[in-house]
Amino acid sequence: MPQFTRVDIPYLREQVPQRSNGRIKVQLSTHAELNLSGSEIVRLVRSGQADIGAGTLSTLSGDVPLLDGIDLAGLSPDIDAAQKIADAILPAANQELDRFGIKLLAVYPFPAQVIYCRSPFESLADLKGRKVRTFGNSLVDLITAVGGQPISLGFPEVYSALERGVADCAVTGTGSGASARWPEVTTHISDLPLSWSLAGYMVNVAWWNGLDPQVRAFLQGTVEEMAVKQWELGKAATLDGLACNTGNAANCKLHPLAKKPMTEVKASDADRAMVQDVFSKTVLPGWVGRCGTRCGDIYNKTIAPISGVEFQP
Repeated sequence: MPQFTRVDIPYLREQVPQRSNGRIKVQLSTHAELNLSGSEIVRLVRSGQADIGAGTLSTLSGDVPLLDGIDLAGLSPDIDAAQKIADAILPAANQELDRFGIKLLAVYPFPAQVIYCRSPFESLADLKGRKVRTFGNSLVDLITAVGGQPISLGFPEVYSALERGVADCAVTGTGSGASARWPEVTTHISDLPLSWSLAGYMVNVAWWNGLDPQVRAFLQGTVEEMAVKQWELGKAATLDGLACNTGNAANCKLHPLAKKPMTEVKASDADRAMVQDVFSKTVLPGWVGRCGTRCGDIYNKTIAPISGVEFQP
């Protein structure tokens, strides 16, 4: 993934030792190298098995339900809104994480999460009755509300599930699907962002507070710099992923170019309106139901002024 190869590796593996004159080194590993699914990151950082961890917030929300509220399906129609919401709720998220002994240093995006299907579709209404691979509770709520049948599959299993027809459609990032060669097993891709697969860099608080203040400030500055690059990359990778999946070689720079170009399904005003309606009537109440009324209060205080949608108890 470009998020790892273009940001994490250059900063953590290369620049941290250089900028610190060799005094600080980072042992950097991917989830795959450690045989992790990603959902274990909070527990690993909490236990001190990892000092710093990065993972998508939806996969961590089983341990910390409030984190799901940062990237609810249908909440952010574009990446700029996603960034404003992430910045606004970060203090509240850290209050919640403090009881786990964890601090979220920064939030960053993957490309827009969109729908890929192995047969033609023209709108969200066409998903009715189709088996759709989702991840996270709010995507399950959204896909169910538009008539799809959500199924849960780990990302590495999705390619073969689409190939064999176990799944009719699947949701992932525009760039993530390109990197995983999904154009080989799907034909149509939507350009409508359902979420942004927001992720975060988090640290073990005891370890973090025990660092020399200068070292802590140095690492904080490094991670904030990385987050800026990740948000820039999220925007670029969204467009690049669509270009690569649809065979637009001139605009495909970050991901593999599809050998079998897909058909891009442009979102209609009706689709966007449907997502907004499902968000306010189904996704948001569903999340508050799982997270608790306090989460509804936090949402109304921090996110509603940006999203324009208030939670009504």
